[in-house]
Amino acid sequence: MTAENPDHATDQKGSFRLRVAATLFLFVLFPISSGMGMETGPPLPPLIQDFIARHAPRTEESKQLILVTSADASSSLATLHPLEKDPRTWTLAFPAFSAVIGEKGFAPVNKKREGDGKSPTGIFLLGVAFGYAPSVKTRMPYRQATRDDFWVDDPDAETYNQWVRGKPRAASYEKMKRDDNLYKYGIVIEYNRNPIVRGKGSAIFLHVWRSEGKPTLGCVAMPEDKILKILGWLDPNKKPLIVMGTESELMTMGSP
Repeated sequence: MTAENPDHATDQKGSFRLRVAATLFLFVLFPISSGMGMETGPPLPPLIQDFIARHAPRTEESKQLILVTSADASSSLATLHPLEKDPRTWTLAFPAFSAVIGEKGFAPVNKKREGDGKSPTGIFLLGVAFGYAPSVKTRMPYRQATRDDFWVDDPDAETYNQWVRGKPRAASYEKMKRDDNLYKYGIVIEYNRNPIVRGKGSAIFLHVWRSEGKPTLGCVAMPEDKILKILGWLDPNKKPLIVMGTESELMTMGSP
């Protein structure tokens, strides 16, 4: 066994200390998502940053936002941005993806009407999650849709824009358990719900799309795997909201 050179040992200790210091410095600058730091991800587009800043009083208690935007008011194609605040900075929770909205695009603020084929514009609460199965993987309140569940879209009915059990006394309504998979997974968007205004629009949901690029009658639809991801991500304790509208509407929408 050879004896250690004292000068060499001192150099090694100094080099080790420098490496540790450098590692800590890099960790502070570039934290990782290991429970001790958060990955910052790409910056949000200026449009989204500006909207959140202008509407801070409305969104300050929320830590989750679903932002659905389109570039053209008449387009049924949209982009869905899942945003999360942690602790004070808004970032994408996961990559944005394509979705579809009403076949006639977004209605201007407060202009959505029953049967117009448009999606509403504004900031709305998210309500109960629903689907065909007895339960799904989500922290949101969940309700199973059965053959005996309906959503009333008749403005003249007493139960307009409400989910009811049993065939409703109304001229028109939707089956909540359809013969296709559109409502296999969904979330109620609390549009025109409190208060309910007759004729202002009803049954606005997040749900599974019919096929890629196929529009809805006013809802926001997406691939099945994406809505499952949304359901698994949402947390009612974070008071999630959904923001809907064209880019131009979001730039001019008045602050609360």
